Amino acid sequence: MSEPLITPDLVLLDVDLGSNKTEVIKNMAALVARSGRADEAGLAADALAREEKAVTGLGGGIAIPHCRSAAVNTNTLAFARLSPKVDFGAADGPADVAFMIAASEGSDDAHLTLLAMLARSLMRAEFLEGLRSAKTPAEIVALVNEATAGETPPAPATAPAAAAAPVEAAGAKKLIVAVTSCPTGIAHTFMAADGLEQAGRKAGIELVVEPQGSGKVEWLDQSTISRADAAIFAADVPVRERARFAGLPVIEASVKRAINEPDKLVAEALSAASDPRAVRVAGDVAGRDTAAKMAAASQKGWGERIRVALMTGVSYMIPFVAAGGLLIALGFLFGGFDIVMKPATVAGTDVRTCADLVWASADTCAAGASTIGQLAMQAGWAAGSNYLGFILFSIGAAAFGFLLPALSGYIGYALAGRPGIAPGFVGGAIAGTVGAGFLGALITGLLAGLLAMWISDFKAPRWLAGLMPVVIIPLVVTTIVGSLMYFVLGQPLKLVTDSLQASLNGMSTGSAVVLGIVLGLMMCFDLGGPVNKAAYLFATTNLAVTNPASLKVMAAVMAAGMVPPIAMALATVVRKNQFTEAERENGRAAWLLGASFISEGAIPFAAADPLRVIPSMMLGGAVTGALSMALGVTTKAPHGGVFVFFAIDNFFLFLLTIVIGAVVGAAAVLALKQFWPAKVVEEITA
Repeated sequence: MSEPLITPDLVLLDVDLGSNKTEVIKNMAALVARSGRADEAGLAADALAREEKAVTGLGGGIAIPHCRSAAVNTNTLAFARLSPKVDFGAADGPADVAFMIAASEGSDDAHLTLLAMLARSLMRAEFLEGLRSAKTPAEIVALVNEATAGETPPAPATAPAAAAAPVEAAGAKKLIVAVTSCPTGIAHTFMAADGLEQAGRKAGIELVVEPQGSGKVEWLDQSTISRADAAIFAADVPVRERARFAGLPVIEASVKRAINEPDKLVAEALSAASDPRAVRVAGDVAGRDTAAKMAAASQKGWGERIRVALMTGVSYMIPFVAAGGLLIALGFLFGGFDIVMKPATVAGTDVRTCADLVWASADTCAAGASTIGQLAMQAGWAAGSNYLGFILFSIGAAAFGFLLPALSGYIGYALAGRPGIAPGFVGGAIAGTVGAGFLGALITGLLAGLLAMWISDFKAPRWLAGLMPVVIIPLVVTTIVGSLMYFVLGQPLKLVTDSLQASLNGMSTGSAVVLGIVLGLMMCFDLGGPVNKAAYLFATTNLAVTNPASLKVMAAVMAAGMVPPIAMALATVVRKNQFTEAERENGRAAWLLGASFISEGAIPFAAADPLRVIPSMMLGGAVTGALSMALGVTTKAPHGGVFVFFAIDNFFLFLLTIVIGAVVGAAAVLALKQFWPAKVVEEITA
């Protein structure tokens, strides 16, 4: 049975422990040591070191020095009622009530929860009054035990509660979400949370707090965050996964201010909620959704965590693919398909060797051309176009070069946070160097993340702890992952990648059509989800302008991905009475989304009616994928839809495959809506 947090021999009433906080902390550390629960010198040193980071005077005559220390062998709470009072740095004066929280480095969540309950109790007037009026140490112990037994800290709204919340009517309560965190994650974190919750109740609003303490974090449900009017970040350390709050008006303050002035913080948050000029949490919807998935997955099983990590890697990789691929395609537009081999000369000098044509001198560049325009006038438009094409191609190739490192690096990041980024990026780069391709990048990302996460759990000495995430973990994990790729995994994965490439090159017409059908089904199955991303990853990571088969695969994937939004837009035009006004509005936007190769444009329809929409879209996508492969359509651009027409060979055939697939998909969904009544569908999904 574990020892109690506090016993009468850990309580001192109306005592003089010194004239300053250093003396008080040393004397309280000695009190804990006399009970056999800690080493006196080590506990005092760690508590004073914590005091240097932020003062522990909380206002209202309360001080709560605390630390997590290797010198502590039993989680302990010591209490002193000070006479005279001692200044612990609070704005309103010295403290007469002091708790010392001494937590061992191996504290489990149960002990941390008890400590959090006590910290929150200190915000309650009746509890403080009891501490000041108690006559004996036993009364203090009873008060503390009562505060830490038979209750649990207020928890954030859970997903079911948030989902069941009614739609807010005009004039309904405002909702504020908040995050509190302090360096130790024990006392101030939970006191600030309780102070904000009490202030929210006084203000007559709904206020939900996520204390990011030392134990397990109860993450706010994303549906709660989405409903919020504003956010409060009362934190002395960076808020974890803050991208979940992207777009919300935010008030940022120290954790002490949330303890001392919670009412003012709530008032400021309410004011920011109605101020269009208020500071907002930086980020976009994609970043917010990724952070939310990472936060949720960290509380689930390994299968879900790895799935989210893979999706995160692909999501962060796509901007490199899109930017690099489109720039390469523009390079082909200006300089031709063979731009890398084509000379761009003026008076016998290769102008591509000029590092900076805009500022170059006559001695450096041929004919003294100082701009691309002058080059074109002096040597003809062909040379200027070739040069511009080469520059665009070079920029695009540089961006494309980050494809595998970004994929691997952000898989590592999703699993282990920042310590996983560097080994993941390096592992992805090595995968490209040894020819292991996207399979190598996937494996190095997983290895980097899992190893970094494992090493992060080690309890390092205090002198080493600060170096762990920025030096030790990246160094060790990068060395291990890189060595494994060079000495163990690289060659086998290269053989698999080469075999896959050879299979693509050797496709017959029949096998190409089958592959097109499979890719079309995958692109339309979950409309931007894991299966869709897997098909897109297969196409982009094998894309090579010197390999016609890979260009066909890319065209089939892009064409099939464009079908669902266009098919649903067409369906809303042909049979308006089958769709609600909101769906018809979505249909008008879906034309452009589909033309831009944004499959997610069909998600509102699929979410509302999955059993009829998804199979219909898969049928349309399969038809388009098969036709595209059979007709030999190719694209050198990995994204952009119809707007990269210049990079698509047989562009009108490309359009034809999309039109046919969209017509098939629209006809299928309308037929199902006609002959498979909504009541039957609802009964099946119920």
